[in-house]
Amino acid sequence: MHKPQVTIAESHDGILAMLRTAGDAQLDRLAFDVEWFVRDTVCVAQDLIGAILVRQDSDGQLLAARIVETEAYLADDPASHSWRGPTRRNRAMFERGGCLYVYRIYGVHRCVNIVTGPVGVGTAVLLRAAEPLIGIERMVERRGRHMPMAKLLSGPANLARAFGFDLDDNCRTCCGDGVWVLSPVVPPRRIGVSPRIGIARAAERLLRFFDLDSPAVSAHRRSVSQV
Repeated sequence: MHKPQVTIAESHDGILAMLRTAGDAQLDRLAFDVEWFVRDTVCVAQDLIGAILVRQDSDGQLLAARIVETEAYLADDPASHSWRGPTRRNRAMFERGGCLYVYRIYGVHRCVNIVTGPVGVGTAVLLRAAEPLIGIERMVERRGRHMPMAKLLSGPANLARAFGFDLDDNCRTCCGDGVWVLSPVVPPRRIGVSPRIGIARAAERLLRFFDLDSPAVSAHRRSVSQV
């Protein structure tokens, strides 16, 4: 049984104040544990909307953002990297839920996923977009240009780059040791559901979830329904 969700703040200002002073022990206590991710992938993808992603850089700087868009990739899913079984590239997807799967696309960009389910299944949730909370100056430096805050972490490659995720983070836990996922400050009022973006196979599956009220969500909203 995973530990119950902890309320970390009652307001946006409250979460910012907490994050600016939080140490590893406090983040460990507030974060979702491994068992939270060893669940149905679609449930995890939906429940991650509004959750807070936190990463600690090597110099101790904390970066944090509110997740607003995800995509689920399943074991029986022709669009998933795990579809044909374990490989050197996708091996992280077959680990126990609660670790990261980071891969390269187009030879340049990175994408970051959170693995779900038990060992050997091959499921994960792609983090597609988030709203920046703290560490924004560093995120901007990594993106290489100034832009509206709504666009800073919009798109999976942009999110990964701004947070500094790289291939060295592949198989890394997201339940402590420098990466945490915390419960939402305020759950989203409305969650949209749509087909995933930029795939050719299983394109009809409704496995993309997003905060309908967030300006950081990808331009391809295409909402079919609400959760």
